Amino acid sequence: MSPKATILNVLLAIALLFGAARGANAASAYEIDADVDNALGHFYRTVGGARELVRDAAAVLVFPSVVKAGMGIGGEYGEGALRRRGHTEGYYNTVSASFGFQLGVQARTVIILFMTEEALGSFRRKHGWKVGVDGSVALVTVGVGGSVDTNQIKKPVIGFILDQKGLMYNLTLEGSKITRIDR
Repeated sequence: MSPKATILNVLLAIALLFGAARGANAASAYEIDADVDNALGHFYRTVGGARELVRDAAAVLVFPSVVKAGMGIGGEYGEGALRRRGHTEGYYNTVSASFGFQLGVQARTVIILFMTEEALGSFRRKHGWKVGVDGSVALVTVGVGGSVDTNQIKKPVIGFILDQKGLMYNLTLEGSKITRIDR
């Protein structure tokens, strides 16, 4: 089998794997909302000042579980909700693909805060908002004593990536495509 055919077969297998998993596990609006509540609770307990950040943001987009799987070629998928003043305004998914050395499966929580109405409006106007193309997300790091780096909070869109232990470092959201879904 040629290298090109092998790559196509691997891509097809990954697409089928993610497509089947996504269809079989498509969450209802109620399930997504419950998972978002749990993710926000974890965020508030893990990151100092998180509750105030969410309160001051124009809106928060929460993906409680973004699953990344790969073997050389990988993919990532998750479903979440956009919240404004504590109320869900829509449901979204995030999808991305990656190439390079990778093996295994990882789940993480992604929280994106739209700090200005302009940033939120720009996000809403796009069908298929792509991080790094349609807007950049400044990933926030935690400094000494668990405090948030306030220089990044001044950006119009900020993001946090968490696992079960807390804030994750050296990760990116670049290339992730976020699209509104019906629930």
